[in-house]
This record gives sequence, C-alpha cells and structure tokens, in this order.
Amino acid sequence: MSEDHVDEPLVVAHTAENATEAMVIRGLLQSAGIESPGSVSSDPFPIPENPEGPHGTEIFVLESQVEKARQIIEEYTKSDTLLEQESEDSQEQD
Repeated sequence: MSEDHVDEPLVVAHTAENATEAMVIRGLLQSAGIESPGSVSSDPFPIPENPEGPHGTEIFVLESQVEKARQIIEEYTKSDTLLEQESEDSQEQD
C-alpha cells in the first residue's frame, strides 16, 4: 500500500463466494490500479476449500476507492452471470 494511504481505513468492497473468485476479483482490481490487501497467500501449503463448507472471502479496498471497486466487481459479476446463462441455454438446446 502506498505511503499516501497509510492512515486510510480499509472497507469491504465485496464478499466472494470462495478464494478462487476472490483471487480473480483482486486481480481485476489490481489491473484497474486499486490495491486490495490479501491478494498474495503466504501459506506454501494452503488447505483446499471444502465445497460444502463455509464460504465468503472478504475483499478489502481503501475507503476512497470502494465505489470504483464495486463498479468493477459489479461488471465482472454481471458478465459472469451472462456467461453462465448462455452456457445453460446452449446445453438445453443440445
């Protein structure tokens, strides 16, 4: 995090369904110049997620960047939903 924002509070911009989604979203935010702590795991042997276990990975951003971050995340989730619907529609036609 840059020294300009050291005292700025972090806020939750989004709660991802799992760690993989969180990693993708953090990558999108980073590409847009938005810092999101937690994007790099320091655990060399991470425990795999239980698909039926608890979900929810909070994505934090600087308070001054939360609106832009939420817009980027909303665009991503809309496009992801559209792709899922298109995939389901094509499977139904087969």
